[in-house]
Amino acid sequence: MMGRASAYLLPRLEGWIPALATPFRPGDGELDEAALARLAERCVTRGASAVVVCGSTGEAAAMTPVEQARALRVVSEAVGHRAGVIAGVGGGCTQAAVELAATAARGGATGLLCAAPPYIRPSQDGIRAHVRAVAAVSGLPLVLYDVPSRTGVAIADETVASLRDGGLVQAFKDATADIGRPARLRRLCGADFPQLSGDDATAVPHLLAGGAGCISVAANLLPALCTAQYRAWAARDAGMLAALHQSLSPLHEALFTESNPVPLKAGLESLRLCDGRPRLPLIRARVETRMALERLLGTLLPQEELLAARPEDMPFPASRPVHPGAEARPGKLH
Repeated sequence: MMGRASAYLLPRLEGWIPALATPFRPGDGELDEAALARLAERCVTRGASAVVVCGSTGEAAAMTPVEQARALRVVSEAVGHRAGVIAGVGGGCTQAAVELAATAARGGATGLLCAAPPYIRPSQDGIRAHVRAVAAVSGLPLVLYDVPSRTGVAIADETVASLRDGGLVQAFKDATADIGRPARLRRLCGADFPQLSGDDATAVPHLLAGGAGCISVAANLLPALCTAQYRAWAARDAGMLAALHQSLSPLHEALFTESNPVPLKAGLESLRLCDGRPRLPLIRARVETRMALERLLGTLLPQEELLAARPEDMPFPASRPVHPGAEARPGKLH
């Protein structure tokens, strides 16, 4: 399958974008293509403007490059041209990331998610060189990803700005939970540079501080409710936003009581969306984690299903542009 960029360019990144889990079959542990397609379809039909495949939540580090290419193909075919498909290119070195980026460009991705290579701990100049190498091979919009808890190195604000100024990155995912950062980066990069939280628990404060949404773990489970948060903010409905954030906060906490995506997969299994086992060295969630998620989802699922069945009950319909003061625009990331 050739890349879709010529037919469908990634729209402005905003709202709650699911970082898709990767389902594996319960018998042999192989990629469960049918379950992955169902998960992507469910997220898009419930409001996601884009999805991320083979990121940290997708257990990309436990998958071969061939498996990652298969997962991308499955998601791209399931989503079609209804939403963007952002492929993680988190290789263990620059050459590995470059190869993943080239494969993603041919395999249906409309954007790439690029972090610093893990374990190596490059300098800021090394991070810039890494991003330049990845950007050079694909021609796809690139989302820079700062996740020092996994990579061992933080991306400095000045590095983000220099990559933005050089036209190498078109958006930024920040998993540091630093809610002061959106304001700093708006000064350095401009208000039109989309900044996405990578932390569900602080995504709403990040949004209020100048962010554009969240690349979300929770949106795998409750995509309509997660999307409703952004629409409430865009509609200037502070009461609705506060109520949604308060109702989802216990879920955000539960999803990180063990290493991500261990609790997420337990939640997906409780919803009968996929098997709950991650790949080694991660193991199935503890019993208490599974029970807590079942209780929380039992409370929240009726609201999710109501919104999924009646999207007009959201603060405003999905067909309207959701970025205040901006019309929906085709083209690359703005």
